[in-house]
Amino acid sequence: MLPHTPIMQPELLSPAGDYERLIMAVRYGADAVYLAGREFGMRAAAANFDNEMLLKGVKAAHTSGVKVYVTCNTLPREDEMERLPDYLTFLQSAEVDGLIIADLGVLSMAARYAPHVKRHVSTQLGVVNSGTANYLYDQGADTVVLARELSLEEIRKIRVHTPPSLRLEAFVHGAMCVSFSGRCLLSNYLAGRDANRGPCAQPCRWKYHLVEETRPGEYFEITEDNGTFILNSNDLRMIDHIPELIDAGIESFKIEGRMKSAYYTAVVTNAYRHAIDAAVRGESLDPLWIDETEKVSHRTYCTGFYYGYPGQHYGSSSYSQTADIVAVVEDCDAEGNALLTQRNRFFAGDELELMNPETLPVRFSADRITDEDGNEIPDTHRAMMRFRMHLPLSVPRYTIIRKNRAN
Repeated sequence: MLPHTPIMQPELLSPAGDYERLIMAVRYGADAVYLAGREFGMRAAAANFDNEMLLKGVKAAHTSGVKVYVTCNTLPREDEMERLPDYLTFLQSAEVDGLIIADLGVLSMAARYAPHVKRHVSTQLGVVNSGTANYLYDQGADTVVLARELSLEEIRKIRVHTPPSLRLEAFVHGAMCVSFSGRCLLSNYLAGRDANRGPCAQPCRWKYHLVEETRPGEYFEITEDNGTFILNSNDLRMIDHIPELIDAGIESFKIEGRMKSAYYTAVVTNAYRHAIDAAVRGESLDPLWIDETEKVSHRTYCTGFYYGYPGQHYGSSSYSQTADIVAVVEDCDAEGNALLTQRNRFFAGDELELMNPETLPVRFSADRITDEDGNEIPDTHRAMMRFRMHLPLSVPRYTIIRKNRAN
């Protein structure tokens, strides 16, 4: 057998909808995180970061050697553009590592007001060929986030015809939009909420009925075989195709989900961290890490457009998952005696599982639960309560305790 030839180590880029999710991304193996301030980000419903919290987040990430990219990927109107120079100047002073931009005017302003910050072109701009990628590179782009509708073969061709110093980034996991790379007018039309400026109402996930013109008020389900969620899409999962993604020339693997939970951020980041590291070492992927992606909230998984048409999720707009987070470790001594914060209720005697980036998941029984003062309690009945419990091993802070739904 020929010795394994080391391959390129791609960047793992994780979502950070707020400070807790940033910490989870950093703790569970992200090389970089992407987040938004209170303006100019495409996820207005996420908690996001005010200026003070953004400074705190950048410091925490950089302390761990993790980069921070800030989204400026809305399509700002004229009055909003007036506020942009001060914000860009602030982001440069905050020492963020990159700006994610979807508008050519914003790209130009970033070069002027934040010249020392790298410029990443958002998937919202819809880069589908090397001509556009090369033009953006000439305009100062460091990275292009490719349109989600590209196949692996198309990405390979783009890589061949673009400068090696231009990084190619692509989504590898998470929700997909029914519209081309997220450029949607449906939310604006139906709800008055402009998806291209952040506050998307996600009408693609609504349940629709048919109304015949001469029968107002009579609603007919569009069922037949597939149900009534005619615009709903599947979720993307490429964890078992990491070597192919690397071979195509993708250098940054992006996880969707700034509006997802801290639990989602931790589990998915952890799974892809192990998958990427295994691929770089030339090892096969342990099926355990594929199974981990089932333990977070998701719709039916698919491979997006990488290998052809992805199909849609017609059954409902609901999500499924096989486990729920019940607690997060705040502190733990060498014997496994831990102080934890509740996330969901569970009972003494329940079978649980701990997860952290340093070990494989470990199952154990919650034999005894006490309050902070050491008084035994039957369950964790109060939201976000602090409690104590013995764990099967000593674990670091931010270790997750979860309960499989099958138990």
